[in-house]
Amino acid sequence: MTRPTKADLDAARSRVLRDVIGPGLGVLFCGINPGLYSAAVGHHFARPGNRFWPALFASGFTPRLLSADDDTELPAFGCGVTNLVARTTANADELTRSELEAGGSRLKRKVAKYRPRWVAILGIGAYRRAFNRPGAFMGAQPELLAGAHVWVLPNPSGLNASYQLPALERAFRALRHAAGMSAQGR
Repeated sequence: MTRPTKADLDAARSRVLRDVIGPGLGVLFCGINPGLYSAAVGHHFARPGNRFWPALFASGFTPRLLSADDDTELPAFGCGVTNLVARTTANADELTRSELEAGGSRLKRKVAKYRPRWVAILGIGAYRRAFNRPGAFMGAQPELLAGAHVWVLPNPSGLNASYQLPALERAFRALRHAAGMSAQGR
């Protein structure tokens, strides 16, 4: 993957990443929104320092360490990826509460259409705002989303210093076990 230039990053504000999704996935991972780097290169969780791909591998969801360039391979392992909000920003803090709430409604429609068994929201603050769940906690949630179980994971961004890779690995592995997915894919 070629590192984007400043001009590439500026141009990325108008781009939308496509979902990597299909019917009947074991887990649909849902990020908050695409960052400039990811939109510039056209792949989810692409910014260097993001721990999504290492956590996915370390927890047994994939048999090898994938990179953002490999995001379209996720359905082969029973997984997919989408975002709550499609708008690309430099920082998720730029999103409004109404954007997150509208994103929650869109996610619910996607889940109803594609029927994943689990939806994993990557970021507790975004989950709380998007679904008006101020008491939400990390892990399995008591409510379903369009028939799918909901699990809240820490945001894997390198900016989230509260969760280093070992803690992310444990959180992702707990989800994999709850979803009944065998190690190294389905």
